[in-house]
Amino acid sequence: MDIAEVSRRSGLPASTLRFYEEKGLINSVGRRGLRRLFDGNILEQLSMIALARYSGFSLDEITSMFSIDSTIQINRKTLFDKAEELDQKIKKLTAMRDGLRHAAKCKAPRHLECPTFQRLLKVAGKAQLKGKKNGK
Repeated sequence: MDIAEVSRRSGLPASTLRFYEEKGLINSVGRRGLRRLFDGNILEQLSMIALARYSGFSLDEITSMFSIDSTIQINRKTLFDKAEELDQKIKKLTAMRDGLRHAAKCKAPRHLECPTFQRLLKVAGKAQLKGKKNGK
């Protein structure tokens, strides 16, 4: 399948496919003129990459999920660790959602007078300081 067909069927621009190839995520199997050609399993590989990206894996992490012959080899511990990381994000996002809902309904004359809003500010401030210390 040439790059134009892969692009059409996957919905990804050709530039993304070329970038993925540069990063070692996918491999072309040859050329027809100037166009790259890809093996029949390319759409499955691109689906795997999309799922991994959606799950929060970096491109480097995704690269490690493919062997040299482009077969998928996922370390189960890596999946477990990512699931744990997502659980932590979910907890933080849930707390923020609940805090925002509280602030929206709070009867205090000003948000800064609300004890719950004050706790949110402290948590946000600590998170910001922690991020700066970690170079983020």
